[in-house]
Amino acid sequence: MQEAWFEIGGLFVSAFVSATIAPGGSEAVLAYLIAEGRHPALTLVGAATLGNTLGAMTTWGLGMLAAKRYPAASLLPEKSQKALDVVTRRGVWALLFSWLPVIGDALCFAGGWLKLPLLTGTLAILLGKLGRYGAIAWVFG
Repeated sequence: MQEAWFEIGGLFVSAFVSATIAPGGSEAVLAYLIAEGRHPALTLVGAATLGNTLGAMTTWGLGMLAAKRYPAASLLPEKSQKALDVVTRRGVWALLFSWLPVIGDALCFAGGWLKLPLLTGTLAILLGKLGRYGAIAWVFG
């Protein structure tokens, strides 16, 4: 039982960190745990999705803080500026693509910077990440 919490908790932490400041391998951790078959796939997908969504919301919060100090979008790095432009044009539903490597974190940051609706933004982020982890579970399950 303790091993289960360690593995599922490790997946959660990996997914959280992957969505914040450091690139991570939560997809590989999920694929490994799914292939091992020791835990229900739904539990693993839920832990990864929750961790990654909370990590993305942390990035969202950093975007909100940055907007208070640096309201001029021209101060952003090029990657974040492109994400800001996409989110400005497409709105909260651009956050469905928050699961994408590189640009996904910037999209979440832009959502916070632009002060998009929190509930709708969180839902869009969660759905995108659930789709990604669900696809991984399906492939490796």
